[in-house]
Order: sequence, then structure tokens, then C-alpha cells
Amino acid sequence: MSELFVKICGLKTARDLDTAVEAGADAVGFVFAPGSPRTIGADAARELAARVPAGVLTVGVFRGQSVDEVRRLTEESGVRGVQLHGDEGPEYYEALRAEARTLLRATALHVARCGEFGEDLLLIDAPDPGSGKPWNWASQEFTAPAGHWLLAGGLNPGNVREAVRTTGAWGVDVSSGVESSRGVKSPDLIRAFVEAARG
Repeated sequence: MSELFVKICGLKTARDLDTAVEAGADAVGFVFAPGSPRTIGADAARELAARVPAGVLTVGVFRGQSVDEVRRLTEESGVRGVQLHGDEGPEYYEALRAEARTLLRATALHVARCGEFGEDLLLIDAPDPGSGKPWNWASQEFTAPAGHWLLAGGLNPGNVREAVRTTGAWGVDVSSGVESSRGVKSPDLIRAFVEAARG
């Protein structure tokens, strides 16, 4: 790997999306799971996704939603990746596999390697997702999986470099760590995060 993979998630405005792309993000995420301050509708996500250059992956984030709903929102928004953020089993990934989208599996559980459920990328979240509280990466409780995996949970411009150094993560994912207030992204923090992650 020549460069760390960086995903900026929970984007809702053109300003924030453009900032993430210009800063060098490899992927941008749109939250379709209900109940989050970052949740966005399919039409709004489609407008944003249309701004994204071909080399940047657009990802829809889902939690506890049916395969039919995931398919519908994915098609309506035009995103090219699907991130499942709940207790979906391998059958979900098998059902979505035929649509040639990049599949991401997000979990706080210990996983030996990426691909166990048929996912293309594995995202290791903190034990309390969305809390902004990170793992103790240096503890024996944290075991890095094999393959292409992203570290998430409690990352910010101030700790991402140490987190990558400690865990050997293939990539990183951030949402609340680049916000000025809950659900509101900061362009300055987005730029600082990408710079620090790759520093």
C-alpha cells in the first residue's frame, strides 16, 4: 500500500463533500440509517454523489435495515458502496454481492480477517459506536485483523497518526472527529484529519 486509505463519513453538504474530496479522501460516506443527526435522504445524497470524481468511492451507511431497503436507497442515491453497520449476517452480503458494489462490514467485534462475511473492506469500530470514544489501541484487547481494514471510532486530527502507527491499520474512517458540533462538519477539521492521517 502506497498511501493510507481515508474515508470521511456522515457528509450532508456540498461544501463538506468538496472539502473532503479536495483534501484527498479515498471514500465519502452518506448515512441512510435512521435516527442519526447525520442521516440524509436518497435524493440529497444523489446530488452530492454526482459531485464526486470517479476515483473516490461513495458509500451508503445502513444499520438494521432490510436488504430491500438497502437496495432501494442504494439505487436511488447512486452510491457505489454499501456499509452495513449492524448485526447483518453473511446472507446480507451474498444478497448484495451480485450488484457489483463495494461492500463494507462495520463491527466492534474481534474479527480475524477481512472477507469472513464476503465483505470487500472491514471497518473496526469502537465498542460504543458513535460515542466518539476510541479503543485502547495499545491494549491486548485490540487485535488487528488481516487484510484491508479501516480503523474507526474516536479518531480525530490529534490522535489519528498515533492510532495508525499503533494498530497498523490499512485505512481510517472518521465522522464525529471532524465536526464542530454534533452532526455539523468542520472543513478545517476535515483537512487537518486527512493531513494528519497521511503525515
